[in-house]
Amino acid sequence: MIGIKKFTSVFAVLFLLLSCGGNSVVPAGVETQLQNPVIPGFHPDPSVVAVGEDYYLVNSSFHYFPGVPIFHSRDLQNWEQIGNVLERPSQLDLRHSTSWLGIYAPTIRYHEGTYYMITTLVGGGGNFMVTAADPAGPWSNPIWLEQQGIDPSLLFEDGKCYMVSNPDNVITLCEIDPVTGVTLSPGIAIWTGTGGRYPEGPHLYKKDGWYYLLISEGGTEMAHNLTIARSRNIYGPYESNPANPIFTHCRAAAQGSNIQGTGHGDLFQAADGSWWMVMLAYRRYGGDYHHLGRETFLAPVSWEKGWPVVNGGEPLAEKMTVSLPAAPAPVPGRSREYRFTSAPGPEWMHIQAPVQENYEFTQDGLVLHGNGEGLGAGSEHPTALLRRQEAEKVHLSTTVHLDGSGEAGVAVYQIFCGYATLGLRRNGLLTEAVVHYQVKNLEKEEKLLLALAAPSARLEVVARDGQYAFLADGREISRLDCTLLSTEVAGGFTGVTVGPYCIDGKALFEEFLYEED
Repeated sequence: MIGIKKFTSVFAVLFLLLSCGGNSVVPAGVETQLQNPVIPGFHPDPSVVAVGEDYYLVNSSFHYFPGVPIFHSRDLQNWEQIGNVLERPSQLDLRHSTSWLGIYAPTIRYHEGTYYMITTLVGGGGNFMVTAADPAGPWSNPIWLEQQGIDPSLLFEDGKCYMVSNPDNVITLCEIDPVTGVTLSPGIAIWTGTGGRYPEGPHLYKKDGWYYLLISEGGTEMAHNLTIARSRNIYGPYESNPANPIFTHCRAAAQGSNIQGTGHGDLFQAADGSWWMVMLAYRRYGGDYHHLGRETFLAPVSWEKGWPVVNGGEPLAEKMTVSLPAAPAPVPGRSREYRFTSAPGPEWMHIQAPVQENYEFTQDGLVLHGNGEGLGAGSEHPTALLRRQEAEKVHLSTTVHLDGSGEAGVAVYQIFCGYATLGLRRNGLLTEAVVHYQVKNLEKEEKLLLALAAPSARLEVVARDGQYAFLADGREISRLDCTLLSTEVAGGFTGVTVGPYCIDGKALFEEFLYEED
């Protein structure tokens, strides 16, 4: 009988595919291949809210402006960035922020026609929330909150708004006014986790008369894990799941996986009643290194004996067979050619807030004005326009024209002490292409003299086979191992971002080509 059922199921899928002319669109409820990560590249600390058949997701952004990218999906496989929650200087002050500071772990929630995003501005004021009637914005100015501790989250119930965060490494609960942010009850410690370090990322849920408290423990490196507790009373006491941690790749079954550091999850129920979890994880390249950052992964959730079971207890994979709540469309390619004739899309960012007059979007392309600030430690508001590197193998290219002296080109940036630049400089009457590396306290430059009186050249960065290759007018200047820009070597919580920069003078970028293999 089991064999007949399997045969019938396979036959049904084949019939549906053939009847659709062989395209890859699969109806909801039919098992299909999920491609993980669902949002690749530097997109950590995901949080999701489901509103009908629409799903909205936010991520951390640290010292980048605009802050907190927000995505929309209807099938859970394809996520489109519809904006950034914090897009005005009045919402986000990143002066003096470094790669270790800025926006940590946002949570998005919805209640009675209003969307709420709550987060922490580390090094700049602590916890705050903003609200919007439309998740695409505009969002309000910050409503500052009294209870501190990173990774705040909200739960609405019976006309009350509860907030959890982790001051002093203890998950603490209080009631707040969602309009003013005023604390309405003293903070009460409700759980310290299972004994792992850094109990953080708390989320509260109500299901079947139980309050569930999901947190992360172990730090956001290899030992990252998810644990959960429950109580009949929101203030506790909370009983720990005997099966904790409910998910981690720090175990024998996942030690061979290139996906590691799984944690910081958020549970949600889809429109069809199914349960899911988004979480962060990273993909290893060149051994135990990751340079693309922590990414957003998706996994199905079942409930057994009153507790959630993530992905059937099995490790995550880059391709997983799941039954999505809506028919998934084919995953589009992410290669793009940017002409910059108008303001760029929401995927583009600045290190700290931009000095707006240093960026011109013209019919000829992007014009950058340097302000003397490089990308290294201590720089304030450097002139750079960056987007996330979302695949291991990419090809970046642009045609740069210097207007007089100065330096401009393409940046490959992970952190203020872990980056590389390929730039043009004037050398007397000629032009030279210069590759500059900064890895911790080690710096190096390699130069190529171009026999050009006019200060312009075609610059290319090719990431392949674990290395970045830097070329000017088709001639290779240097190579850099990708592991040198990894979190394990350079540090930080972010991932590699790429794009045009200008230190001094003025430069025109005709276009910027981002291609993924």
